[in-house]
Parts: sequence; C-alpha cells; structure tokens
Amino acid sequence: MKKIELLLINIIILISFYTAQAQEKLYYNTFPLSDVKLLDGKFKNARDLNVEVLLQYDVDRLLAPYRKEAGLPEKAPSYPNWDGLDGHVAGHYLTAMALNYAATGHQESKRRLEYMLSELKKCQEANAINNPEWGVGYLGGFPNSEALWSGFKIGDFRVYNSSWAPFYNLHKMYAGLRDAWLYCGYEEAKSMFLEFCNWGIEIASGLDDQQMQHMLDEEHGGMNEIFADAYQISGDKKYLDAAKRYSHRMFLEPLSQGIDNLDNKHANTQIPKFIGFSRIAELSGDDQYNKAGRFSWETITENRSLAFGGNSRREHFPSVNACSDFIRDVDGPESCNSYNMLRLTEVLFRQQPSAHYADYFERTLFNHILSTQHPEHGGYVYFTTARPRHYRVYSAPNEAMWCCVGTGMENHAKYNQFIYTHSGDSLFLNLFIASELNWKDRNINLKQETKFPFEEQTKLTITNGSSKFNLMIRYPGWVKEGELRVSVNGKEVKYSALPSSYISIKRKWEKGDVVEVSMPMHSSIEHLPNVPDYIAFMHGPVLLGAETGTDDLRGLIADDGRWSQYPGGRLLPINEAPILIEDDIENIADKLSPLDEEPLNFTLNLEMINPVDIQLKPFFQIHDARYMMYWLALTSDGYQAYMDSLTNLENARIALESRTIDFVATGEQQPETDHVLKYENSSTGNHFDEFYRDARGNGFFSYQMKTNSETDLSLIVRYWGAEWGGRKFEIYIDDEKLVSEDNTGRWNQSVFHDVEYAIPDSMVEGKESIRVKFQSIQGNTAGAVYFIRLVKQE
Repeated sequence: MKKIELLLINIIILISFYTAQAQEKLYYNTFPLSDVKLLDGKFKNARDLNVEVLLQYDVDRLLAPYRKEAGLPEKAPSYPNWDGLDGHVAGHYLTAMALNYAATGHQESKRRLEYMLSELKKCQEANAINNPEWGVGYLGGFPNSEALWSGFKIGDFRVYNSSWAPFYNLHKMYAGLRDAWLYCGYEEAKSMFLEFCNWGIEIASGLDDQQMQHMLDEEHGGMNEIFADAYQISGDKKYLDAAKRYSHRMFLEPLSQGIDNLDNKHANTQIPKFIGFSRIAELSGDDQYNKAGRFSWETITENRSLAFGGNSRREHFPSVNACSDFIRDVDGPESCNSYNMLRLTEVLFRQQPSAHYADYFERTLFNHILSTQHPEHGGYVYFTTARPRHYRVYSAPNEAMWCCVGTGMENHAKYNQFIYTHSGDSLFLNLFIASELNWKDRNINLKQETKFPFEEQTKLTITNGSSKFNLMIRYPGWVKEGELRVSVNGKEVKYSALPSSYISIKRKWEKGDVVEVSMPMHSSIEHLPNVPDYIAFMHGPVLLGAETGTDDLRGLIADDGRWSQYPGGRLLPINEAPILIEDDIENIADKLSPLDEEPLNFTLNLEMINPVDIQLKPFFQIHDARYMMYWLALTSDGYQAYMDSLTNLENARIALESRTIDFVATGEQQPETDHVLKYENSSTGNHFDEFYRDARGNGFFSYQMKTNSETDLSLIVRYWGAEWGGRKFEIYIDDEKLVSEDNTGRWNQSVFHDVEYAIPDSMVEGKESIRVKFQSIQGNTAGAVYFIRLVKQE
C-alpha cells in the first residue's frame, strides 16, 4: 500500500510540474538550443551545410498543397515527386527553420519561418470558411482532402484506405507548428497547433473504438505523441484522452507484456507510435504505456539494429530467418527510422537518465545520421545498404521529396540538443562534441574542446561563473573497465563506476576549473543480427568501412523519378566480395593495424579470399563509392562448403536481376505505393517471411510497372504451392487479358513457385509503362501473389 501511495504522490507531483511548465517548454531536461553553441568540427560543418541546402528550396512550392486544399489561389506549383503524399515535407521544413533560427539566430531562417506561419494561418482560416463541415481548424495539404475527411468523419474509410498515409502526412505539420512554438516561442504557432489538435479530436469523434483501431492500421506517424504534447502545453485532459485514443493497441498491449510482435512490420510506421507511448507514460505515469515504450526500444536496439544503429530492410523489420536480406537487398536501413529512434531515446533518457541510452544515441548519431548527409553538396540519404560492394544515393534540392529528405532537413539542425542535459543540480555530459554551454540557471559557462573520435579525449573548462553542482560524465560502454581517466585541475578523480554509466563529480565549480577525460578506444567486432558469419569492425563507437570502387554508381544523385531513392547500379556478386578467413573470429579485430598520420584508418592483416587492398576508415567518411561494412568471416574448415552453396544461389540471383526491368514486392507498403497500387476486395499478409497480396469476390489489384519502352518482355509471378480453395483468376496488361490462370490444387507442395508469362509485343510496344492487373473470378481468390517481376525474355 505504501508503494502505491508513493507512486500516486509522484504522479501528482509530476503532473503538477508539467502543468506549471506548460507555457515554457516540453522537454524539461534540455537546454535551449541557443545556449549550446557548436564549435568548429564535423558537426558544425554539417549543420552549416544543411542551412545552405535548405535555402535552396522554394517555400511557396512547399506550401502549394496547403493553399490548394484550402481553396486559395496558387502562388507556385507543387513539387511533383511523391505527390501522393503532397505536403509532408513542408512540416519538416518548418521544424528545420525553427531549429536553425533557435540554434544560430540565422535571419533568413527566421524570415522563412515567419512567412510560412503567416501563410499557414491563412490556409487554416480559409479551411474553416470553405470547408465548414469538416475543415474547422484543419491545416493539411493532403491531396483530395475534402473527399477524404468528409467521408472519414462519418466512418466511410474508402478514400482513407486508398490514400497514402493521410495522418502520417498531417503529423509533420503538427510537429512543425509545435516546434515553431517550442524552439522559437511563436504564440501564433501554438494557437494554430491547438486548433489543429481540436480538429483531430473532432474529425474522429464519431468513430467507435473498433473504427479507431482500424484507422490506426494505416501509417499515421506520431499522432499520439502530438496529442500528448498538446496536453502538456495546455493542461487540458481532453488531449491526453485523445493521445490514448490514437494509440494502436495492436502494439501497445503485446509490447507492454514484453512480447516482440514486430516481425514483417513496417518499421517507420511503428517507431513514432512508440515515441507516443513513452510521452503518454512520461506525462501520466501510465505503467502500460511506460512498459510498451521501453520494451520497444530494448528489442529494436538489442535484436533488430545493425552496427551503425539503423534498422529494417525494405523498410520492414525482418524475422530471424529473413535477416540475411540485409546482405542481399539494396534497400537497407532507412534514415527516418534512426531519426525516430533517437527521438524515442531522448524521451526515455528524460525519464531515466541511463548511459546505455546515451551509448546508443552516440553510435547512431555518428555512424548513421552524420553519414546520411553528403559532405559537399549536402544531399540526404534514404537507404543505407549493408549489401557488400553496393552504394547509397543522395537527394538534390527541389527534386526528391522523400520522407528521409524531410527528416534529413531536421537531423543536421539539432546536433547540439543532446550534448548536455540537466536534472536538478546535475549536469550530464552525454556526447563528446566540441561546444560551449551557457547554463543560465547556474550562471555557468562551459567549453568542451575535443576532436573526438579522432582523438581519445575531451577537455571541459569553466569559462565563466561559479556554482555548486553535480557534473555527470558519461563512462562509455565501449571503454574497458577501469580504463577511463578523469582529472579535475590535474588531480585524478577516483571512481567506482563501470562502463555504460556516469561518473559523478559534485563540488563547487569556479571559473578556470578544467576537467580532462581520457577514453581509450579499442577495436572490436559485431555480428550481423541472426547472421553471425557476417561481422562489422568497430573502433570505440565508430563503425569502420572500406571503399571498394566507383563503377556504375547509377543515379548517385537522384532526380525526381518515383523510384530514384533506390541505388540502381549493377549488383556485384556477393560470393566475389572479399571473404575473411580466420580460425579465431572472436578476436579477429586484433588483426587491425592503425595507419600512422591517419586517425581511425586501419589495414587488415588477414588471409582473404577474393583479396583486395583494403583500408578501413570511419563509415561516416565514405561517400560517392561502393563500400563494405559487413564482411563474411569463415574458419578455414567451413569455407569451401559454404562457398559452393553461396555461389550457386548468387549466380542465379544475379542472372535474374540482370533481366529485371521492374519489380513489385507485393504486400509491402512502400513498393506498392511506388507502383500506384489500385485494388478492391483485396488484402495482404505474410507467409514464411514473404509478403503477399490477394483478391476475393470479383476483387482485383493492379500495379503500374515501367517497361523502359522495351519489347520481348515476360512477367514472372511468385505463388505459394499449397494454397487452399479455388484459385482461378485472370491477369491483364492495360485491361487486355494476358492469361487465365488456375492454381487450384496445382502443385500441392509447400514451396514457392515462380511462373513466367511471355507478354506479346503488341501489349507493350510504344509504352513506357503498363498496368498489370490480377482479377479474381467469382467464388475464387486471385493469388496470393508474393512477388512480381517484369523481365527481359531469355
């Protein structure tokens, strides 16, 4: 009983604290961005380059969909790339302008921020006048808003279900308005934000719980987080109720019980929900939400993340048996996922300032986020492939409007946010990044000087002021026990802390005090999750990679093509990549030899199959090249048998890829969106780690596929060989029947079968693309179809 009473008291105190702070800020442990100044180094360079890139975008084009949906005259045309999601980048851009103005006082960012707010205010007001039945408070640029939301309000989800993630789109503008207030103090932005939140409550007010949960099956960004923020800002409980109503129980309930149900789920659809779970827990003390948020982080970071901190392949979390896809596929971890994982990490750290959260944050920031910006032209990366000897592509301003362009705009604008945090009388040093802190509440100025990770030390100097406080210095998990050295004014500090914790130094700090920290870095390996024969080399927290050539970097800088985010250059055979032979694989990192005068550069002194002259360097320095981050490492005994099997499979895969003109991973969200999916009475699922789509009861599904204006083409369709029930259907090319198919009892084998259908030239001549349609016959099921390829005939 005493424990329960204590918990209730803590919750009451916590809620009272947030209410008192509601008009000030949301994140009570962070310093204002203006109080943390980046000093010269790679992070300041990345931030400054990002500002240059952001100023190349046309604000009126970003705002065009908002004016269109509000019924206002056009000022500029919308960007055509990802037009089915039109409007989402504007929200990210608004946040980026707020971050840059807050951090640097950049006046053009301020001007653009204020211009956007004034234009958006006009759109919100126009929506109330022009769309009074559904649009009061609305501030979205989503295409076809009137048909979408007027139906949605009464529970008609036909337009909603056929649209590309409506609430995901709106979430970006919600966040942009919140951030304009949070970081820059614009009260008008706060008012617009809360009006928009009121719209979000009203538009769903007629839906019952079942309808709400059905709606949440579609990607919806962090809508529950948005309403939690509104609750903290306003103190009005209706927003907390809305946050819980917009929480997806399909994940809340199992995750809160420690059950990982993420296999084959779209990664960046889920992670923002988990941020919302943790924000609700932070504000309400709800234990179910707390457990769900924490466990989601634990299982993703411990079981589903690669060495650089990223997660997912083909945008989905693979199952244990499908993790070899990381090596085969070119669309590796998505930058958006890491953007959101760092946001989740910050929420959890705020509630429990544990060094293992900061360790993950550091790894992902240095190896993934920093690496996703081109160091010269500033383009953003979508996929970071782990396939040996492949490469990444970059966006160009005003061309690509990917989701990772939007998050990229923000990523490089807030490097100063998590270097230092505070709680009570404690100052946490979380990241070793050259910077200056103005801790106004303590009248203390602090300077951190470091070239980390190119040197293994950092120095903190109190440059002004005097105050008693507790300095919490992070003891990184990658420093061995007892090796960290800390001194204050030249006198060594004794401590009992272990790696992945904080060392506490509580004293009165005076101007001129100097703290020096020595952090010896060691080389190590990490195994690819569930594929232990593949290893990555780390030095301290830094992932090491190797450049492997620049041949056929097709589409290196993407245009505005629908699929230009994919690195489309030739796939180099996996079995011909360098293979490491070593009988003591767990100690293989001892074979790295550092290069003089080149910090964090190493050579590999190992027996190697397919040998090449390899120089390892920080992965964040590798650009405009093919690369390797994961290496097949085998013992001498296991090599030959493994390679015989791998070579046969790889030769067949490469041969098929060389014939392929276009393909659809059916049932997967992004590939289907990319190929303009249309359907009726159709559903998706997953079987043996392969996604599928089928159609029943005179239903159909179809995709737009490019032909490159070629003839002599075939369609290859993958089916499962042991389906039940009637499987009669027809396949059409642009409404002209290609074939009538009957898979009823066809194979009776529990294996996949790829069937190739030759396409008459008359169906494709003179066409740059075709629509491939699968039409069910009454009483039968079309499919299930597991994969579709349009290929050149052999």
